[in-house]
Amino acid sequence: MTTRIFDPSRREVLAGLLTGLGASAAGLLGGGAGPLVTAQLALQARPATLALKPGQPPTPIWELAAVSHLGNVRLKRGNRCEVVFRNELPVPLAPVWYGLTGPATSDPLRGRAPTAPDTTETSIISISNAGTLLADFRLFEDGLKQPARPLPIIAEEANRVTVDRDEVLLIEEWRVRPDGTALPPGRDPKDTTPLYTINGQTSFELSAAANERLRLRFINGSQRTVLAIKLESHDVRVMALDGQPAEPFSARSGALVLAPGGRADVFVDAATSAPFLLHDGKEARQVGSLSVIGRLERRAPPVPPQPLPSNDLPNQLDLRGALRFDAALGAADAGWTRPANFSTASAPTFRATAGRTIVLALKNPAPITTVFHLHGHHFRLLDKLDDGWKPYWLDTLAIEPGQTQRIAFAATSPGRWLIESVLTDWAAPRLVRWYAVE
Repeated sequence: MTTRIFDPSRREVLAGLLTGLGASAAGLLGGGAGPLVTAQLALQARPATLALKPGQPPTPIWELAAVSHLGNVRLKRGNRCEVVFRNELPVPLAPVWYGLTGPATSDPLRGRAPTAPDTTETSIISISNAGTLLADFRLFEDGLKQPARPLPIIAEEANRVTVDRDEVLLIEEWRVRPDGTALPPGRDPKDTTPLYTINGQTSFELSAAANERLRLRFINGSQRTVLAIKLESHDVRVMALDGQPAEPFSARSGALVLAPGGRADVFVDAATSAPFLLHDGKEARQVGSLSVIGRLERRAPPVPPQPLPSNDLPNQLDLRGALRFDAALGAADAGWTRPANFSTASAPTFRATAGRTIVLALKNPAPITTVFHLHGHHFRLLDKLDDGWKPYWLDTLAIEPGQTQRIAFAATSPGRWLIESVLTDWAAPRLVRWYAVE
């Protein structure tokens, strides 16, 4: 469904989006056609500004914003969510959801056209798994005239997880010119300075009471850089990676290493004030702090964190009977193309029947680290001897120069799915291919 609205004010657009949500959901709840809608979300692609340098005017940016939610967007696993998307930017765009699995996930490059400027479109998305998700415009980098902010989305577990606070920490990277404007990715960053923010702030502060258990959802929202984020003087317990529960383990020295687009849910029992340190591979810098004031009194000390509820991914993968394929990331002769030129008429990376285990050997022939992202499924990172896997699921992986990593997943979601490859170089283009599960 597409509607066109000419020259609306922002207030009129917001009112129209919310009215549309209510009317559409009411029709479904009242017995209209289609399965039951249990959540609504109004999104806008719109211009915005961000204060990146003191004493300079705010930096113009583009953003994906949720106009129907105050604070973080929170949905629940099992929701059938009606998404009303309004594009107020001058180029065709569509939100792409990272972290969702299942056949209801829709990538606009696989047949659905992006939303034209000054246009509103409605779609239904099934929230098939709990976890930390990310929606953004990465697949449309070639057309972006300003750097764009992604939108974190929390898909909550069906039952409450025992923590005192649940906070999102979105880490972003900016390439800022001397005049205060910022450069979108995919361009030569000459004469720019890298800046990093957490939740849009160059000096982020999170307040907590001693003894308070925090669930911190770290997101590397940068476009090109592998980042390490560290909270000093605390035991940082990793509970989930890329939106999927993991066997809980302590981050080494309290530091998390995240590829662009990577997410990590951790539990931290606040103890003392401490800095958040960020390392981009060149230098460490303080980007924020945990400020501990007062104390939360408890009748008994908190129990060790228990694993998060499963999203029902398989416990075992049949590696002996797996279909095996090789993929050279970004290789010019291997069918990789920029998203603007993508077509499913091109040759797929592989085809597989639903239910098979797939093993991909991902080779990085480039002289710098390359980031791989798999749409439609989560995967296990295999051990070097191919005799087991790491105790967590991923959808994003950074592969060092000249290295080959093997991953495995169960092809449970029929459809045509994208894979992405991008060098950790601000000027490098994002490249895509596709695979089929039939």
